[in-house]
Amino acid sequence: MTTRFNMVAQCPESTVVAEYTPSRIRSDAYQSEADLEKEFIRQLSSQGYEYLSVHNEAALVDNLRRQLELLNNYTFSDQEWRRFFTQHLANANEGIEEKTRRIQEDCVINLTRDDGTTKNITLLDKKNIHNNRLQVINQYEESAGTYQTRYDVTILVNGLPLAHVELKRRGVPIREAFNQIKRYQRDSFWAGSGLYEYVQIFVISNGTHTKYYSNTTREAHVREQNNSGRRKSKKTSNSFEFTSYWADGNNTVIADLVDFTKTFFARHTLLNILTRFCVFTTEKMLLVMRPYQITATERILQRLEIAHNYKKAGSVEGGGYIWHTTGSGKTLTSFKTAQLATRLPYVDKVLFVVDRKDLDYQTIKEYDRFEKGAANGNNSVSVLTRQLEDSGCHIIITTIQKLGIFIRRNPKHPVFQQRIVLIFDECHRSQFGDLHTAIVKAFRQYHLFGFTGTPIFAVNAGTGGNPLLKTTEQAFGDKLHTYTIVNAINDGNVLPFRIDYINTVKMAENVRDYKVQAIDIEKALAAPERISGVVRYIIEHFDQKTKRNSFYSLKGQRVSGFNSILAVSSIPMAIAYYKELKKQLAELRREMTIATIFSFNPNEADPEDAIADESFDTAGLDATSRDFLESAITDYNTIFSTNYDTSADKFQNYYKDLSQRMKNREIDLLVVVNMFLTGFDATTLNTLWVDKNLKYHSLIQAYSRTNRILNSVKTFGNIVCFRDLQKETDDAIALFGNKDAGGVVLLKTYEDYYNGFDEEKSDGDTKHTSGYKELIENLLTRFPLEQSIIGEQDEKDFIALFGSILRMRNILTAFDDFKGNEILSERQLQDYQSMYLDLYQKHRPGKVEKEDITSDVVFEMELVRQVEINIDYILMLVEKYRASHGKDKTILASIGTAINSSIELRSKKELIEGFIADINVSASVSEDWRRYVDERREADIKALIAREKLQPEETRKFLDNAFRSGELKTIGEDIQKIMPPSNPFDIKSSEKKKGIIDRLKEFFEKYIGIV
Repeated sequence: MTTRFNMVAQCPESTVVAEYTPSRIRSDAYQSEADLEKEFIRQLSSQGYEYLSVHNEAALVDNLRRQLELLNNYTFSDQEWRRFFTQHLANANEGIEEKTRRIQEDCVINLTRDDGTTKNITLLDKKNIHNNRLQVINQYEESAGTYQTRYDVTILVNGLPLAHVELKRRGVPIREAFNQIKRYQRDSFWAGSGLYEYVQIFVISNGTHTKYYSNTTREAHVREQNNSGRRKSKKTSNSFEFTSYWADGNNTVIADLVDFTKTFFARHTLLNILTRFCVFTTEKMLLVMRPYQITATERILQRLEIAHNYKKAGSVEGGGYIWHTTGSGKTLTSFKTAQLATRLPYVDKVLFVVDRKDLDYQTIKEYDRFEKGAANGNNSVSVLTRQLEDSGCHIIITTIQKLGIFIRRNPKHPVFQQRIVLIFDECHRSQFGDLHTAIVKAFRQYHLFGFTGTPIFAVNAGTGGNPLLKTTEQAFGDKLHTYTIVNAINDGNVLPFRIDYINTVKMAENVRDYKVQAIDIEKALAAPERISGVVRYIIEHFDQKTKRNSFYSLKGQRVSGFNSILAVSSIPMAIAYYKELKKQLAELRREMTIATIFSFNPNEADPEDAIADESFDTAGLDATSRDFLESAITDYNTIFSTNYDTSADKFQNYYKDLSQRMKNREIDLLVVVNMFLTGFDATTLNTLWVDKNLKYHSLIQAYSRTNRILNSVKTFGNIVCFRDLQKETDDAIALFGNKDAGGVVLLKTYEDYYNGFDEEKSDGDTKHTSGYKELIENLLTRFPLEQSIIGEQDEKDFIALFGSILRMRNILTAFDDFKGNEILSERQLQDYQSMYLDLYQKHRPGKVEKEDITSDVVFEMELVRQVEINIDYILMLVEKYRASHGKDKTILASIGTAINSSIELRSKKELIEGFIADINVSASVSEDWRRYVDERREADIKALIAREKLQPEETRKFLDNAFRSGELKTIGEDIQKIMPPSNPFDIKSSEKKKGIIDRLKEFFEKYIGIV
């Protein structure tokens, strides 16, 4: 008898191992950096990497030629290789971005052979990844850079350096390895033939901890540092905070280098990451997917293959759902899933289905960022129909509402017979009703997948509707992968929350507690006195919560602090709050940009406190609400010189414009009912004021608007509740994290941060974290102000200690209790900050050629700016000095201390001191200062133009543009126009140009912020 077996699924090796048990064999002996490197290379060799003794460029290029010949089964002539190498591989006009595009998008190059014919030369075989050859080299020397450098370990793929590993011995922070790579980028990766600019992935390790990141994370970080930090950086998120840990399918971090090497550097894993799980965006950024994103994508692809082979298409068994917490990058995961699914021979189309038109717009924008034109959006059902009928449209983004109309209008459309993958973004209850039933009934060979950060379980399911479609699992099938909010916070992919509960309703004195049948709670909450009190609290605490004394760079502009959303329970409440905000701001003469948005929702009274799915329908609003919304949009038009209203098209454009201005931090406070509480991502948003009932998934969705990572100033998402939502918050975190999640997701108490706390570690030991009070006592004892800091070790200890104090202050300033308990006086803080800045100037990166003593400590410059002294404060002190008729010399000392403690004002020190020396006792300080600055600026600019022989008119125009934009652009056509005539081949001319740029920078720093 012959037994036949049908293949259910061919199971290639997964990129991410499902579950990993760390190696138990560990040596207790001391391990030097050389020993760590030697063991790492031995392990790679045992995993199939060929070790090469290549230490210079000539040997590297010879090996590259051999490897490409082997891969392509072709032998280059010497002339062919010379042409191919210089024109395509080592083109002097190409940098990291061009080389990254070649690897990611176009790794097949046309070679013109000696006989004039052409041949395709493949750099990387993406179809059959094991055709690629992996080699490892170490201690490669580059002498053609700014300094002679020697790199640790490099992985060659077909001879090209595509992954680089920088090692530090155990006990040394891995941030030092990150900084080492930054120095290599600055000094030598570009040198010679520039082959090291092909590196796609960097790995940093100290043996104990290992992380990875993309080349553009490092490149953008370097560009940011070279551009004088905050004012000129593209975005502060391209830094060490955006490096990633590797993990297994259960999200267990694999940190030790031995375990990391077994998993991440497994041949199939590394090659899969390089060829399948990177995205080179239209913004020229390389995104390397995180392990949970890769796992989710592969689980969906595996489910598709099993369902196809087992003929499960058209059933719930042919799909499933991915539970990845809000803010973890579901859009990138869904994009890569859709992209890879369309390449399967048994998939005709992928439909990405979203809830509302605003999410439709946002998703298309995100997909376009990953790959221009990758997805086809539609603004009408007729366009959707054409796309479904077009065989060239492979990925379509549409709303569930448009898809429902299409199904209703076209009951026998041929597309229903095609093999369609439907991916639902945020698969909430809106997909569990009649529309869901209609979709699965219409499509015959569908595969249904859902992405959600907050699944519907039995405990948070609604009471109505189809009893067979109450939970995410019932509607979409098995849970294929989980990455909870606790995982994301532990990994540093999102921020924790800090929650304040503010009591706004108090019982009057001498009132008897009668038992009554019911109380109109909403009426009490809507009382004008209460709304007035809440608004007063928001205005009084706004600067504190949104950190308006902190400065950072956003898209090249210097901004202070973050922005916020006020979420209220109804449209009448939104109207009342907006009016009260305008009234109190006018009375206080307070500058704050506020806006509001809402639309008609037929089911506004939701007994389950869910965030309703709002449309862009304003026609359904009652006359009072629409008239008010019209007036609020008129306010907005006045502020931003726009022309929106409540008509259908203009209201949609108002939404888009408002969304962008929120992301640019141009709006301080946005009042909403439901809009912007789901699906909206703005890294600048850090505070949510809540006067609205929320629970379970709606609560987590709303809170998660605040916890996107931006920079070191933004350390958590602020939630200020004007209703008692503590139980709802605890329940939601327990449900969407785990039963112990409360202590992980929420920050500790004020007392813990102020006085210190003990934590039990997994090995049973207790770890003590010093509180603010202990840190200050240590500072005053070890580094009293009257003594100088002498010796490199003491300098390093002071930097680390004061940095810890700044980080702790950054957290404590969000607590009301901290005011009055700072211990250090304002003068002491300024003095210590002056010492800190002196050490920063002494050891700042790039200033000295030798390895500085602070290479393993971190300067918290962004947090220094949180207590930045501004020019208004100095002028206030000058006014006091003027009022004393120049007799109170202690004020001069205070001015000097304040200037020295400020990054901003140090460059203006000479200007301020000159002003004080010339001050007219009878004049107005502010008017005199303005006149003085104008005169000095004019004198300085004339002197600069004359001394450097610059073009006068072009120079003035160039500097005016720089002050207007907040950025001095040192490359490009504009700066060339101002330069004196020069010989581009003359070294002295080049040095002179560099000197001119330095002088322009000094002038810019001196007057920026005061002109």
